[in-house]
Amino acid sequence: MQKTLTELAEALRQRLAIISDEESRRDPVQHTERLREVSERIEEIEHGLPATIDPQLRHFLQRRSYSKALELLIQ
Repeated sequence: MQKTLTELAEALRQRLAIISDEESRRDPVQHTERLREVSERIEEIEHGLPATIDPQLRHFLQRRSYSKALELLIQ
């Protein structure tokens, strides 16, 4: 379970890095593709989480509040 949460935190960090990457935004097609790929990875990990996962984390992920989800994971 810890490995999965570590993977989730890394994917969330990657997504935030892509969003803040000004160089990436200069190529909108590539930027959008990178965001799509990491977002799909986050969703894949989310769907593999057990039902016993922290309800607040589940809520943040379902609402796409990825910054809040990452904050919760790194506390």
